[in-house]
Amino acid sequence: MNTKFDELLEFPCRFPFKVLGLADSRLPDMIVEVLQQHAPGDYSPQVRPSSKGNYHAVTVQVTVHNKEQVELLYQELGKLDLVKYVL
Repeated sequence: MNTKFDELLEFPCRFPFKVLGLADSRLPDMIVEVLQQHAPGDYSPQVRPSSKGNYHAVTVQVTVHNKEQVELLYQELGKLDLVKYVL
């Protein structure tokens, strides 16, 4: 990834990750597990179901320390089986 996060953000900072995935009760725990591996902390994911209930939008605020960490989290969260998009 060649993003401009380093130009747009002052690190360390709180960064919201929004993960869109299948409506599965395991999704928030899977997301937190990835976050704990790469950015240990105390997380409280907020889950919003889609109008038809097929998908969940999970938002988590993460303290990130550099551009590479943000990019890594996007990549690792995107690898989860239940995840469709990471915003």
